Parts: sequence; C-alpha cells; structure tokens
Amino acid sequence: MIGNSPSVTVISSEQLPAPSRADLLAANRSYLIGPFDKLRIDVFGIEQLQKEVQIDASGRLSFPLIGVVEAAGLTPGELAGVLEQRLQGQYVKNPQVTVNLEETVSQVITVDGQVDRPGLYPVIGRMTLMRAVATAGGTAEFAKLNDVVIFREVDGQRLVGLYNLKGIRRGNYEDPEVFANDVVVVGDSQARRIFKDIIQGSSLITTPLLVLTRP
Repeated sequence: MIGNSPSVTVISSEQLPAPSRADLLAANRSYLIGPFDKLRIDVFGIEQLQKEVQIDASGRLSFPLIGVVEAAGLTPGELAGVLEQRLQGQYVKNPQVTVNLEETVSQVITVDGQVDRPGLYPVIGRMTLMRAVATAGGTAEFAKLNDVVIFREVDGQRLVGLYNLKGIRRGNYEDPEVFANDVVVVGDSQARRIFKDIIQGSSLITTPLLVLTRP
C-alpha cells in the first residue's frame, strides 16, 4: 500500500479483496425479512391457514382472510405478531401464528445514486458491478458514468473502489464482482470528493482506483 493522506491509502491492486465469511454472515444481527424470501406461516389448529408464501419485490405478502401485509423489514416474530393482530377477533379467536424462514435471501447489496430504482437487492450467484447497476434499473439519463463507488468492509477495514462504467463497457478493465453488504453509489459527487486529492492525475477509464479509508 502507498500512503497518500492521513485518512486514505491507495491499494496496489486492481481488485478489492473479497469479504471474509464473518463479514458476509453478520451472525449477531436479527434476520429481517426482505424481498423474495420464502416463509412458512402456520396458524395453530387451522389447516387452511398453513401456507408457504413468498415475499414479492416490494416487500409484501398476501395471506388468506387479511389480504396484503407489509413484511419487509420485520423479523419473523414481528410478522407473526402482525398476522395475529389482523386475524384476531373478526376471523380467528386467539390466533397463534408462527413464521419460519424456508428460503432466505439475506445476502443483499445496496445500490444508490443515479440509478432508476435505488434500493436493496439480493445477491444470487455471482454478481458484478454492471449486473448490480442493471438490476437497479440501469443508470439514470444524466448519470455520471465516470463516478461509481463501491464501499466494502473486510476484516473490520473499510475499503473503497472507484470505477468508470464507460471503461468497463469498453473492456479496459474487468467488471468487478460485488458481494453481500457492499454499497454501490452511482454518480454521487459527494462520495467522490472524499478522494479528490488522490483522484487527480488518475485515469479511471483505464484502471480502477482502490483505497483503504481510516477514521
């Protein structure tokens, strides 16, 4: 690594290092339901209300008797409580609901900035920067394609990659792989200004710029 400032160090590599298993699992966090998760919902004693459901892209599910329920961002226990409240009295006397995750999509990336649909997206299989941007609906009409940042934490260190989508499209360098918990920001000049001193003289059109940031 080559020092450039008290808070930023350039990494002598063309690829951000992959996150470790611990970085990806984040084992101490409660699981929050998200789009495309599959759930098993059981209402005790009522066979007709024992269902396997899948959360849709907007984070909602449809359940018999009570219709559409906002599920994204809730834990399974919290969702069970919501379902009990909605069923209580009018449909079921003293409902007892359990919610179990059948198939989880806990591994997500954040895509923000000048894209059509900013948000959280599941990482299914191998995903690259270009695919992540496409998943978010592609770049906005006036997006700054030379201003793309990937934030990543590896072993407690915050790493940042600066990329030019035009350079990747031209084949000047490899489309970098992205991983769960990465944050991709397209066309955010504020993020780019953090690195203005080391960007001067660099050509992102021919090679990415990778840095390690420190508090």
